[in-house]
Amino acid sequence: MSPVAMGGPALFLGESDYVALVRPEIDPADPEVWQAAAQAGVTPEELAATSGTWAVLWEQDGEGDGFELPGVRDAEPAFFAETLRAELAAGSEKFTVDGGSALRLEGAREDAGTWSFTAYITPPGDEPTPLAVVTGPLPAAGLLADLDAFLENLA
Repeated sequence: MSPVAMGGPALFLGESDYVALVRPEIDPADPEVWQAAAQAGVTPEELAATSGTWAVLWEQDGEGDGFELPGVRDAEPAFFAETLRAELAAGSEKFTVDGGSALRLEGAREDAGTWSFTAYITPPGDEPTPLAVVTGPLPAAGLLADLDAFLENLA
């Protein structure tokens, strides 16, 4: 199936190794969606109906995956981002931001301008296997700008 252009709120923490909170939005009127839907044998509306669910994505050492977070409302990722932003702005040496049963983020200040994170990701399932993804160092100014943009997208 062809890649489909997606919008929606997305918060990526990291670069080549990263963890992300995303809520993909697919526009059924987009010509790429029409083409992808035709290739998949579904209507554009059916394809677009799969969007709007929050998900956690990650990549580490060239391997990546993700999982959906059904039932998660925008308020929960917004609270996660607001808490992370407050910790960064406060300049805390070390902190933990709880993202519920699927995501916990530990931050450590590298120096005055950079941060590293360890994201503990627990996919849903009968016997989930937790994964730790280490990112950074990341510039604080870029992180704050990304958090502001994410929160603005949710507003």
